[in-house]
Amino acid sequence: MVKKCREQATTETTAEADLQRLHQLLLRISAVVEEAEGRRVTNRRMIRQVSMMIKQLFRGYYLLDSFNCRKKKTDDDEVSHSSFAQSKFNPAKRFRRLSSNTEIESMVIGRDSGKELKQVIVVLESMVADMKEFAIFLMSYPRMYRQPYSSYLFVDKCMFGRQMEREEAISFLLQAEPNGNLGVLPIIGPGLIGKSTFVEHVCDDERVRKHFSLILFYSRNNLKEESLTTFIDNCVIKHQNIASDEERSLVVIELLGDVDEGEWKRLLHTSQRCMTHGSKIIITCRSEKVVSFGTTKAIKLNCLSKEAYWYFFKMLVFGSTDPEDLPPKLTSLAMELALEMRGSFIFAHVFATLLRENLNDRFLCKLLGVARAYAQKNSLVLDEYPKDDMSRYAWSIDDNLQGPEDRTLFRIQHSQQKGLDAHDEVPRITLMDLLSGTLSTMPQGKFEVLSWRSLIPPYYSYIYACELLRHNNTTP
Repeated sequence: MVKKCREQATTETTAEADLQRLHQLLLRISAVVEEAEGRRVTNRRMIRQVSMMIKQLFRGYYLLDSFNCRKKKTDDDEVSHSSFAQSKFNPAKRFRRLSSNTEIESMVIGRDSGKELKQVIVVLESMVADMKEFAIFLMSYPRMYRQPYSSYLFVDKCMFGRQMEREEAISFLLQAEPNGNLGVLPIIGPGLIGKSTFVEHVCDDERVRKHFSLILFYSRNNLKEESLTTFIDNCVIKHQNIASDEERSLVVIELLGDVDEGEWKRLLHTSQRCMTHGSKIIITCRSEKVVSFGTTKAIKLNCLSKEAYWYFFKMLVFGSTDPEDLPPKLTSLAMELALEMRGSFIFAHVFATLLRENLNDRFLCKLLGVARAYAQKNSLVLDEYPKDDMSRYAWSIDDNLQGPEDRTLFRIQHSQQKGLDAHDEVPRITLMDLLSGTLSTMPQGKFEVLSWRSLIPPYYSYIYACELLRHNNTTP
């Protein structure tokens, strides 16, 4: 027992030093990443290096928050245990304290986490060691036009991540195609992963707008029986550069379902004869069949890693507040909730809005319980990323009711997304109204709700089709 106590004390001392070192490394790398994001870096290897830095940055902050939560929780438990002990010389009580769940958990989990902590530090230190040359190269690139710093204090008002993919797309659009062919870039990913947002930010880039005289968007979701004339008529002009001497055009095609290869080849063949040299096409789709349509490697938008998603969710909920300044239980519960949401951007925004209005342990526990019940009820639907085209079940969060079986039950299904031009058609009832139970009159039967309105281009409003299945233990 004495030996274990000494080992535990040594481990805690080493872990504390490692955490301080990790924090210092994260601050240094954060400064370099922020500087890199503010410059127009075109070198692909440097972009890849920045992407690796960002990945390790998220991993480091995730580990740092996990350790701090565990450490503070252990300290609080030890104080709680010792306050009940009437005598510190009582052998039975000393044994009970040493063999408590907190101590055993700390010893077992601490070993594995300690190894991961040291691995992260080694990786970050190797990055810092090579940072001097990287910083010199970085300074040679011009600064980008940026909005006032205040707009970046809110992560919900700028696109999160995707730096590497964004630069890859822009690089493809700016480079010339061999033999004057029409370049095609496929972008694939599951529904609601952010394909439209990603393309919008690529097209809003100053370099892209200067390069193309015309940017068109096609979003009828079906190329069937489209001739070149009807195709152009169904396109929306997103940007027109009258001052440009070149007549290069960029066409963005957004599709939901599968595309017939014959129809695509027919449209592509017709477009090649009409579009000028240097023009490009971006095609986005959920189906991987469009990968074969590309003249370059397709860009696949995947779900964020758990470390990156936690960083995103943490910024939405807590803003610039350091998790070390928050109660450890609050941060720990928030980390568990982030895991239950399985990378959904919509749920991150909805739950973060609810939490900002009720930031306390009690409400967070209720929200976590509902999220777990949601995951269990929809286990056949949920995969790596929620399949929003399938029906799912959700419960309200009612302070007066205890279990999910007593709460209002809904069936929800992603219906559609609408742009700014359809603002008047957006439902007034929101998903937050249903979850929080703040509606004075509960709608009956089938109805639509606004799940989330994006604050960044293309400013889509995401609509859910809902059906009330049970209201306060009564079935309609």
